[in-house]
Amino acid sequence: MDVRVGDVLQMKKPHPCSCNMFNVLRVGMDFRLECQKCGHQIMIPRAKAEKNIKKIIREDNNSEVE
Repeated sequence: MDVRVGDVLQMKKPHPCSCNMFNVLRVGMDFRLECQKCGHQIMIPRAKAEKNIKKIIREDNNSEVE
């Protein structure tokens, strides 16, 4: 899956603050994600993140990847 720094991920399950949109801050074996609503940062393994991604929204010309 092609996830890049700066992408916005719409996840299947929401964060406890009820927002399911996350900014990608770091990509590698782990993803560092930041909740768009509350700003909380989490690190999750790549496999778990890729399994829970619903949609990838790219900032360059607002393209969406599914």
